[in-house]
Amino acid sequence: MDIINSIISLGASVMMPVIFFIIALCFGVKSGTAFKAGMLVGIGFEGVGLVITLLLTNLGPASQAMVEHMGLHLTVVDTGWPMASTIGWGSPLMLPVVIGFIIINVLMLLLKFTRTVNIDIFNYWIFLLTGSVVYAGTGNYWLAVAITFAIFILTLLAADFTAPYLQKNYNLKGISFPHLTCIAYVPFGIICNYILERLPGIKNIKFDPESINKRFGVLGEPMTLGFVLGLLLALLAGYSLAAAATLAIKVSAAMLLLPKMIDILVQGLLIVRDAAEVRLKQRFPNRDFYIGMDTALLIGEPSVLATGLLLIPVAVVLAVILPGNRVLPFVDLASLMFLLAMVTPFCRRNMFRMLVSGTLIVTAILYVGTDLATEYTQAAVNSGIAVPSGMNEVTNLVGGATTPVGWLATKLGELVSTAP
Repeated sequence: MDIINSIISLGASVMMPVIFFIIALCFGVKSGTAFKAGMLVGIGFEGVGLVITLLLTNLGPASQAMVEHMGLHLTVVDTGWPMASTIGWGSPLMLPVVIGFIIINVLMLLLKFTRTVNIDIFNYWIFLLTGSVVYAGTGNYWLAVAITFAIFILTLLAADFTAPYLQKNYNLKGISFPHLTCIAYVPFGIICNYILERLPGIKNIKFDPESINKRFGVLGEPMTLGFVLGLLLALLAGYSLAAAATLAIKVSAAMLLLPKMIDILVQGLLIVRDAAEVRLKQRFPNRDFYIGMDTALLIGEPSVLATGLLLIPVAVVLAVILPGNRVLPFVDLASLMFLLAMVTPFCRRNMFRMLVSGTLIVTAILYVGTDLATEYTQAAVNSGIAVPSGMNEVTNLVGGATTPVGWLATKLGELVSTAP
């Protein structure tokens, strides 16, 4: 566990260059080119991290100010994905689950059950968090481990299914995204798009970045859209005009810079992917393989960023009006855009359809968070985390445990554990 924790603590911007350098060498890339590929991936991850941090650290206080401005008082507090990842990595399930994931992925590749080589080990916390909540609800250690393995297997299969759509939409050939939090909401996008496509009038609403840009010119460009949405969020949070302008500029900067940082990362990915494709085709002529990556690569899409920003006030309003909801959206409000990352291709980048899908997704999250609040809070305690003072129960919005998959896994585990 100490070795695994030491590796994880290095962060993506340090570990990813090492991993890609080694992978490149294994596929016959010259050492100089392999070093360049690793460095580009590392620099890209660092750049993406810096821009996302810029975005989240400024949106977070604005989102929280909006909640306070509206005077919301709900008993289950969203403490955000940073605490959720700590629960996951501190889980009693950590050691067998992480080792099991590596073995399962290798076996599935050898048996041709998956094409995805999942190197996104940093997001294992999402599966671990889900398993921790199952364990908290059942008290059965090995049942929780088994259910976590089953979810991991299903996620790899879903990553294979969604890869062609994401590769086409984001121009990322050879990449898949075995990211439980995001992949769990793909059905929402598919179903919403199917229904809206068949409603007279509504089916003609076209609200993608290109249409906006074509109609409004510079006013429709991503940086302008970011400025307007940042200004709107700041005003809803009760910011002064000066503070609102500052937030608007920072959101606008993120909208412009994030795609550029992702482009740097992708340059490194392409070097390794092309070499891997050649070597693997020689050895496995009838097979294709995908490199499993973090959905942070998808956040630079303007439709994802813009719709994610619109979803923040929507989530706050939903928390107020949904009957029976006890979840107070708080820390994770700024991260809601991640929920749309894999929905986008299935909604054809139409932000109207993405917003409808996002509204349904947040509704599901609030009800799941309400229902699993006791188990989630116990999972935090099991991981050695004290519930913050003044909070009865905790949850988070952007994590595997609060997806419909997490809810079904927990309820199934509880049903099995109580069966005679």
